[in-house]
Amino acid sequence: MIIMDRIELDPRVCNGKPVIKGTRVPVSVILEQIAESESWDILLAGYPELKKEDIQATLLYAKAFIDHTEIRAACA
Repeated sequence: MIIMDRIELDPRVCNGKPVIKGTRVPVSVILEQIAESESWDILLAGYPELKKEDIQATLLYAKAFIDHTEIRAACA
């Protein structure tokens, strides 16, 4: 899966925060709900515009963001 096929960063949408492409659903909202033990099925029911692949892309995006931060910290 190519993460950026499902996640977009556009300064005109949600102040440039990463969102699910074609929606105004921020990645941070999905991550927060997962952290609060929300099931994927409940997420998908609450946001009918989302697909399972969007949740997967959200988690992969967060992982890539964390990995990039760790690499920068190690190089400093």
